[in-house]
Amino acid sequence: MVPTNIARRTGARATAAFRRRLLDWYDANQRALPWRKTRDPYRIWTSEIMLQQTRVAAVIDYYKRFLRAFPTLKALARTNEQEVLAQWSGLGYYRRARMMHAAAKKLVAEKRQIPETSSGLRELPGIGRYTAAAIASIAFGEVAAVVGGNVERVLLRIAGEDEGLDTWPAAQRLIDSERPGDFNQAMMELGALICLPKAPHCGTCPVKRWCGTRGEHMTAKKALRTRATARYILAINDGKISLVQRRKAARLMPGMWELPPARSASARTAPLLTLRHSITTTDYVVKVWRGKPPRGSIQSTAANAAKLPLTGLTRKILQRLQFLTKE
Repeated sequence: MVPTNIARRTGARATAAFRRRLLDWYDANQRALPWRKTRDPYRIWTSEIMLQQTRVAAVIDYYKRFLRAFPTLKALARTNEQEVLAQWSGLGYYRRARMMHAAAKKLVAEKRQIPETSSGLRELPGIGRYTAAAIASIAFGEVAAVVGGNVERVLLRIAGEDEGLDTWPAAQRLIDSERPGDFNQAMMELGALICLPKAPHCGTCPVKRWCGTRGEHMTAKKALRTRATARYILAINDGKISLVQRRKAARLMPGMWELPPARSASARTAPLLTLRHSITTTDYVVKVWRGKPPRGSIQSTAANAAKLPLTGLTRKILQRLQFLTKE
């Protein structure tokens, strides 16, 4: 794989030169992200969980808000799941928050600190190989490589290969043993800023000398997206809004709160609001009508609604209608 190909072309010193060039570029060009200002494992853990399947720009505000609410591991462990989900509301993939909360409770109940090794971290709920290596390398300096989408793309392009190869062994051989955390973040940053999926910026790549692709390469086809329509009722009485709770057994966002679903008959009148929203691989056209509170709903003030674990779509609707303010 990558280190083998580098050494084969330019000699044994190539790997050291690759590391040096990449880290020099990272030191000069890394984005100023709040989780890069700390080596606190709890804060790094929080950032890595939030960054799973989510754009960096979308995470920053949530990261700051979450840590204001739960500044320590003990604070997170001692709160309830509804409060955790309320702070996570709008970030999506809520299982991440539930698993992190469960892991925090486990550690505190067992009177343990956050494990300092990737193997120890992987024993906690919601922490897989990538996240464990990221936390262990950045917070504790373990020489453990990460391979996510961005890193894998860099490795495959350097190797001049298409998708489908096991890049973990190559990443582990390539990682810098003196600055493993910075090296992992440099690889992530290179994939995010330079080695893009489409139209990569090869001319400004700090390690282009070792690249076997110099441009795009074949990638696996993305899952086909589907389209659907979602309909909801907005019922407000004396400044209170009607909300219903999703079933605990629901496949998506179980136990979270949302606007009551509307019957198709509501489509006979013009909607109060129409917007677009995407969940996993489905793109929704969302329509909201005024209506009466349905049986089984609760009545909530804006202040109380803001503290509930609302679905991201519901929070977006209420902000668009100025019932809730954006934070």
